[in-house]
Amino acid sequence: MPKIYEYVNANTIAAYIATQAGSNKIAYLGPALFPAKKKLGLDLKWIKSHAGLPVTLAIGAFDAKAPIRGRSGFEVLKTEMPFFREAINIGEQDRQEFLKVMESGDQYVKAILNKIFDDAANLVASADVVNERMRMQLLSTGKIVLADKEGRSLSYDYGFKAANKTTLAGNNMWSNPDAPINAQIEEWKNDIMSATGEELRRAVCTRKTLNYLKKNNEILAELKPLAAAQAAPIRDANIIEWFKSAHNISVYTYDKMYTMTVGGTGVKYFPDDVFTLLPEGNLGNTWYGTTPEEADLMSSQAANVKILNTGVALTTYEEVNPVNVVTQVSEIALPSFERADLVFIATVHTA
Repeated sequence: MPKIYEYVNANTIAAYIATQAGSNKIAYLGPALFPAKKKLGLDLKWIKSHAGLPVTLAIGAFDAKAPIRGRSGFEVLKTEMPFFREAINIGEQDRQEFLKVMESGDQYVKAILNKIFDDAANLVASADVVNERMRMQLLSTGKIVLADKEGRSLSYDYGFKAANKTTLAGNNMWSNPDAPINAQIEEWKNDIMSATGEELRRAVCTRKTLNYLKKNNEILAELKPLAAAQAAPIRDANIIEWFKSAHNISVYTYDKMYTMTVGGTGVKYFPDDVFTLLPEGNLGNTWYGTTPEEADLMSSQAANVKILNTGVALTTYEEVNPVNVVTQVSEIALPSFERADLVFIATVHTA
């Protein structure tokens, strides 16, 4: 009699997930800004340098020791990375139904297996959801605050500079057609340039936030200088091109969503009404630690373990009482934010 564990294990699930690559869904933004890296254990330590303008070299003298320069400020940030784990199982009744179909050679065998694999693939995808939530919180708030459906919570304060954040109010909010958006963007860019010498050339926002600019009178005057063109609609591409030509900023609109529970209400990873300016290049890394499954079960006969996406442990094992096949996904992960001082976060509308 065939055993379901011969069909449902970490290897077969991982192979199935690999065949599902290349979907038309919106790609995650976070990995491009916080690429994945792996380390041992739970502790995460990184050095956050305080970006600043370059300093001229001191005048020297022959046959004399070089003067010692004081080191520019830096801060060693250390924390313990959070652990995430969740599982699904194939219970005794489900297993009996599967075996009946297997014995009869039923045409629905593949469909049943695909459903099982899809459930496991969704669990693996949930690890990506956690990581993207953390990365986008850093981009939109400068800190991480997580809560799950069981009421558990985590928070991480990255010491994001208050000078690198602003919340607009009154007539300055972007929902006001007369808001001085040109001047605001140049001010934010100049603040970072004056403090660090770095130019902010990228930005992230949602489509809702971008739509404010389609109604801004100052921007419309630049995009529609001729009366005959007033009836022409303003599109996202027009605003994105305007950002590039007027402010040398490449804007990325990001509206990808997730849910907190199965069938729950969609939530955007990056919130509406926030406009974040970024420098070119990576902002930090998405660090993965070593899960207990990877550390202790990789060479064990008690379970089957595959490591996916740098540090996500996909584990399958059999339970004796009750008789179940359990699929478990776990990760230890946290993004670092070494270039936080080169990011400017603006809340451009409040209710």
